[in-house]
Amino acid sequence: MDYFSIWHWMIVIVVVILLFGRNKVSDLMGDVAQGIKAFENAMADDGAAELNSDATIHHQAATGSPKKKTERPAEGARS
Repeated sequence: MDYFSIWHWMIVIVVVILLFGRNKVSDLMGDVAQGIKAFENAMADDGAAELNSDATIHHQAATGSPKKKTERPAEGARS
């Protein structure tokens, strides 16, 4: 039995449009498109920054008490 046929998706789309209205769905899709474009622009900016040899990374120290560094035994070593 084919649960995900074209008729299934057509009914789902009609129900979504009836529940949320046509304007809400188009506004939502517009917001999704803007989010994707912003993400792509940010990724392109990050790639350009990595190629720039003058780019520096500033690290802020974490507040609070430092965590203890635990040593892990080497592979194959018995405890």
